[in-house]
Amino acid sequence: MIYIRTDMNSKIATGHVMRCLAIADAAKALGECTTFILADYQACELVAEKGHKAIVLETQWDDMDNELPKLLPILKSKNIKKLLIDSYQVTENYLKILSSYVITIYMDDKNSFVYPVHALICYANYWKKFKYTSLYEKTKLFLGLEYVPLRKEFYNCREKMIKKEAEEILLLSGGTDPFGMLKNILSAMDKSKYKKINVICGRYDSSYEILQDQYKFFHNIHIYQAVTNIEDYMNTADIAVSAGGSTLYELCVCGTPTISYSFADNQLDNVYQFQKDGIIEYAGDAGQDKTVTKIISLLDEYQRDVILRTQRSKKMQALIDGKGASRIVKAINEI
Repeated sequence: MIYIRTDMNSKIATGHVMRCLAIADAAKALGECTTFILADYQACELVAEKGHKAIVLETQWDDMDNELPKLLPILKSKNIKKLLIDSYQVTENYLKILSSYVITIYMDDKNSFVYPVHALICYANYWKKFKYTSLYEKTKLFLGLEYVPLRKEFYNCREKMIKKEAEEILLLSGGTDPFGMLKNILSAMDKSKYKKINVICGRYDSSYEILQDQYKFFHNIHIYQAVTNIEDYMNTADIAVSAGGSTLYELCVCGTPTISYSFADNQLDNVYQFQKDGIIEYAGDAGQDKTVTKIISLLDEYQRDVILRTQRSKKMQALIDGKGASRIVKAINEI
């Protein structure tokens, strides 16, 4: 049994839970069950849909120190030996106390402080900037893109076939869209240039019904929310525009030429590194007016330049093989 402590809600969106679900699904494929430990009930439905169990602490998701009086007895009663933790809300005190009870494995991409844990996972493309090996002498480290935790649907995607004419566009924002980027991009686009524009609203995106109503008479625009088969849309898209979260790694596996933007500070290292490596072009911060203009300009460039799209696609697919979740499960079992 693998135990995972994580959360999701309208403030932190779904990224933490989604990557942990990928790990849980990989564990299930290897014959091992997973139980999620959650602060509240917001992720329970999604966890149950995937066939996994959940324990709800009924605590504040952003005050993890105060959950310890509830969490520690559960660790003891369930005889939990290892705990994977995926939350930005952890404190040094929280991890130090937990590490005295169980083997702790922490999912990191911020390097907020030296984490007092037994093992640390960082799959972010910018992991080298953190110099983990000099910070951790005794902690087991699992670093690099080979540990990107993606769902099994992203394993060994076939080589992307780049069409001469880019006809299908995919617009993504992640779990939420605080700056209304999907609406702004759609408004600025020359929508007649594309045969199909698929728009995927996140689980916590309140503009879904508004967009559906606004574009109901556009035959080439399709608005969806929280789809379970997002890989299908990625595979058929000729170009994608996406916020700078974990979705970029999924797009890499699919080889879909992508333009990124950011709306949170924790996305900046990600989008900067992809741009530096010549893999995904970064258009700017969602809070800046010029970002949408830059996205439209890049869309026009990508549509015209089949060589550029081909080069980017090959670089993307060479980066990640999609088997990171299985590697994480094996790593946890070996600790």
